[in-house]
Amino acid sequence: MKMKYLLMIMLAASVAFVAARNAAENLAGTWKYTVSNVPPEYETGTMTFEEKDNKMVGYLGDTDRAEMKELTVADDKVTFKLDFQGGLLTFNLVQKGDSLKGMVVSNDGEFPIAAVKAAK
Repeated sequence: MKMKYLLMIMLAASVAFVAARNAAENLAGTWKYTVSNVPPEYETGTMTFEEKDNKMVGYLGDTDRAEMKELTVADDKVTFKLDFQGGLLTFNLVQKGDSLKGMVVSNDGEFPIAAVKAAK
């Protein structure tokens, strides 16, 4: 009985690992985003996600890249925080294929964001 229980736990852990790995692989790359209802200089840009030392890391911007903090990828949900002009932005996104949609939360309110994965 203990052996069956142990095998079930190992199988569940393997499935969870494969699912997390697939989510990370699908997220890796450059994404072009658009944020609504913000000043023009903040409307568009890029997000880059990459795997480093078996961990997903991310950056916002092309040349002046800001590192994402507390980046979490779980199933189709992507969340992270970003220091921005003395404040903190929180990104809550949902991935569906090559698109990300969600909200950016700041001290000034919540703003819709949409991103599309750039072709390789």
